[in-house]
Amino acid sequence: MPEPLTVAEVEHVAKLARLRLTADQIEACRRQLSTVLDHIATLSELDVDGVEPMAYPSDLVNRLADDVVEPSMTLDDLLRNAPGVEGDFIAVPKVLGDGGGA
Repeated sequence: MPEPLTVAEVEHVAKLARLRLTADQIEACRRQLSTVLDHIATLSELDVDGVEPMAYPSDLVNRLADDVVEPSMTLDDLLRNAPGVEGDFIAVPKVLGDGGGA
């Protein structure tokens, strides 16, 4: 297993990523990144000679169904199920401007 990361290494990575971390966050990142590097080291020990590189773990392909036109809800049914209606439109809360949204 590789040596655990040092605080200085984590601070360097944080600086490269333009992150400002507290001492507690640096320590948490140090532990988490060290764990990730341990996992990578474990994977590096696997014997993969003779294993064909692959983009996907199986040869399955998506099964697609034919597009079939089917009847859908009528406008009246749709509007009857909507939480709010204005004319022939579904009313939704404002999300821009002074509607109180994000």
